[in-house]
Amino acid sequence: MTADTPWLGAPTRPTRQHVGLLAGGVSLPAVQPLPREFFERDVLDVAPALLGATLTHAGVTLRLTEVEAYAGEAGDPGSHAFRGQTPRTAVMFGPPGHLYVYFTYGMHFCANVVCGPDGTASAVLLRGGEVVAGQDLVRVRRQGVRERDWARGPARLTRALALGRDENGLDLCGTDPATRIDAPSVPTEPHRHRTGPRVGVSGPGGDGAAYPWRFWIDGEPTVSPYRRGVVRTPRTRRTT
Repeated sequence: MTADTPWLGAPTRPTRQHVGLLAGGVSLPAVQPLPREFFERDVLDVAPALLGATLTHAGVTLRLTEVEAYAGEAGDPGSHAFRGQTPRTAVMFGPPGHLYVYFTYGMHFCANVVCGPDGTASAVLLRGGEVVAGQDLVRVRRQGVRERDWARGPARLTRALALGRDENGLDLCGTDPATRIDAPSVPTEPHRHRTGPRVGVSGPGGDGAAYPWRFWIDGEPTVSPYRRGVVRTPRTRRTT
């Protein structure tokens, strides 16, 4: 670890007992693009360290206030990659620092940042944030929506940033200054960091005792409400 990259000293694979304290122990340097090495770590190190970081795309910058960790094939039944690679999840198995954008419920896009060494298929879901630049653009993209709700939830966040299918695989650690993720300019106070069960995840992956892998900044109005996952049963066609 060097003075220029203090985040490299963060512990790996936190236990349930100290996962809530991890974010407070990670010190990120003043505003600068996060390098690929930042993301090439355990997803449970990366996720809480992203709180307060800023993501810029399509003329808008937002400060991340809520994220979730997904560990892929490494024993996480809530992850898309739990059962191995598919065409949909191929980006998750690639190099870290890229966006994994997927379409869900036939209407929404959600964005994740790929983490861990190439091939490990872990990612951080970007759940919520505060728009800090490009507000005029977001007013058009989110017309009629309260400012608090512009990026309060993963689908709202992608609309605010204009992230969709074409951005799947986008490199956040590349040379384009218009698309990047920066370290927090002012780290949030450690006592404001919270952890708990992931939103809307059903089955074993939704067990908050085993997977308290949602991280957020307490008191932020842009953090989405918690909703328990519901097991969806296939509809049967009526024969009468």
